[in-house]
Amino acid sequence: MAKILIVDDEQSIRRTLKEILEFEKYIVDEAADGYDCLVKLKQDKYDVIILDIKMPKLDGMDALDRIKELAQDIPVIMISGHATIDTAVESVKRGAFDFISKPPDLNRLLITIRNALDRSTLMSETKTLRRKVQRSGVQEIIGESKAIKKIQTTIDRIAPTDARVLVTGPNGTGKELVARWIHEKSQRTDNPIIEVNCAAIPSELIESELFGHEKGSFTSAIKLRVGKFELANGGTLFLDEVGDMSLSAQAKVLRALQENQITRVGGDKSIHVDVRVVAATNKDLREEIVRGRFREDLYHRLAVIIVDVPPLTDRLEDIPLLVEHFVENICAEYKVPPKKVTPDAIKALQKYPWTGNIRELRNVVERLIILSGDSITEEDVLDYVIPAKSSGLAKFKEIFDKFDSLDEMHQYIEKEYYRYKAVS
Repeated sequence: MAKILIVDDEQSIRRTLKEILEFEKYIVDEAADGYDCLVKLKQDKYDVIILDIKMPKLDGMDALDRIKELAQDIPVIMISGHATIDTAVESVKRGAFDFISKPPDLNRLLITIRNALDRSTLMSETKTLRRKVQRSGVQEIIGESKAIKKIQTTIDRIAPTDARVLVTGPNGTGKELVARWIHEKSQRTDNPIIEVNCAAIPSELIESELFGHEKGSFTSAIKLRVGKFELANGGTLFLDEVGDMSLSAQAKVLRALQENQITRVGGDKSIHVDVRVVAATNKDLREEIVRGRFREDLYHRLAVIIVDVPPLTDRLEDIPLLVEHFVENICAEYKVPPKKVTPDAIKALQKYPWTGNIRELRNVVERLIILSGDSITEEDVLDYVIPAKSSGLAKFKEIFDKFDSLDEMHQYIEKEYYRYKAVS
């Protein structure tokens, strides 16, 4: 039910309008002047404001300006007994939805309120849809662990800046997702994020991929090609697996970062680019520097901010949320009802080493959905994820489950061994 705030210094006007609007099933609140209106606006949320112009303390035009600062999307209907065309035009220029003369025509007032509410609803839906479209290709960062919360906080802090970021962590931990959220929350979100997988491109082609090439610059260059730096102009360039980039390409990337300029392969013209670079690697770049495989000066250019994404084994508390997320998405893809995952199955998954991290977990969940019955049980995990029976470990499961640590088991065995020797 819509909530309306009536702002007028005449009590009789407020009372009359309130009775009429409440009869129309609206929730109505009152304010005696502009200051009272601003106080109520800070304390509560309104769908429409009916605002008189001539009021003591703070008049309606000044109050309108303040309202638009506090809540820009709330439609404001101006009313006045001293109406002129200039006043009406000025109020609309300042952001008013409409202007109605006193005494108001009740039918027109009610129609204007309905139109204002319709527009407000439409604007809200448009904003929601726009956000969904913008983020439709970007998966949420799932997790409630301390490590994940730290990453989310870091993204919120660094995203609005143009600082270069180096994302580190093992394969499959979600480094690309971090990069995409940095772009999504940045001022560059209206421009593209361009990804380059430096490990997947042969070293002899990486320079052409990054900087483009001129026609005829080499045998297969039959036409001009625009490189990734130019494509990412105004946006973000994501250099995935940057530790696998050749030294010659590293030198050109360094120049591009220093001068904001690139030169196409086979060309001599410098091209200005405005690009924010986010790099990712699963290697220890400091060790690569010592071995002569990575330029130290490039490292310092890239690593203005370092975001380290932990392996899944360091955030086991996030596995239930991740499993729930993957089950929902995968079952939707297969057009089957979501399967229940038992608590024992979750515990079994938390004991798995997860060398492939999030990527491996997603594949495992898909496997379990395909192979399990109506629900995913601990037995399913043991059969299809942790093949304990085939490895001969199943028979020790009952024994191993009695102990919380290897030391505890050692102590127990030692104690029982000496007791056995004492009586044998």
